[in-house]
Amino acid sequence: MKNLDDSVLKLSEDTSAKPGVGWRHSQNGGFTLIELLVVIANIAILSGLLLPALSRAKEQGRSIKCLNNTRQLGLATTLYADDFKGLLPPRVSVDRWPTQLLPYYRNLDVLRCPDDIRKNWRPPPPGQRVLPDDAFRSYIINGWNDYFKEVMKSYSVDATPNQIMPLAAIRLPTDTIVMGEKKSDSDNYYMDLFEPTRGGRGNDVTEIDRSRHSSGPKDQKSGGSNYVMADGSARFIRYRGLLYPLNLWAVTDYYRTNYAYTN
Repeated sequence: MKNLDDSVLKLSEDTSAKPGVGWRHSQNGGFTLIELLVVIANIAILSGLLLPALSRAKEQGRSIKCLNNTRQLGLATTLYADDFKGLLPPRVSVDRWPTQLLPYYRNLDVLRCPDDIRKNWRPPPPGQRVLPDDAFRSYIINGWNDYFKEVMKSYSVDATPNQIMPLAAIRLPTDTIVMGEKKSDSDNYYMDLFEPTRGGRGNDVTEIDRSRHSSGPKDQKSGGSNYVMADGSARFIRYRGLLYPLNLWAVTDYYRTNYAYTN
């Protein structure tokens, strides 16, 4: 009897000492269902923490690329004005500013912001030359409506074509916008302060994308966009800093203050 009890005890000790046997592990040495669920839960938690950070980093990279594009366009505008006696590109209906500035920025990719996604735009067939005016374009140039309205007795965009804006007439070049990011579905080349579109007051409200670069939803009026200033510099301006307390698209004191927009 004693020998039988010793044999049972020895068998029990040998079995409990074997790896992979017992309630914590399956018989083949793999994970149990509970352990697998714990691992999956940990992975989900880590993903929830890392993905937003990665998304913000990716968006920041696109915003920096866009800012570099606006800097190149700002340099192109400055070089153009230097070559044309201090005048900015004239407002015309063909060979518009993308064509006029092309010798100074050269690569049409500069016209596109990486964050600008236009679903109804289709690239031309391979090998077909793209004209600058027809290229994918994320930016719109100032139409200088308030300036021409002040210096001309009777001003109309249609009645007085080919307007040319002198840089010297801009009193606050560091705080006056020459070019900015437009909405993806806007085909406008010129930002007209007095042109009502989409039921709004002017292009400064209806055609400009003031929150192109934002980590939150577009309808939250957060984030901001990139702009070329009259001194040739480029900078990021937040959504609510573009049109308030001063309208940075306007040149004259009257319209900078009276066309400020708080919304």
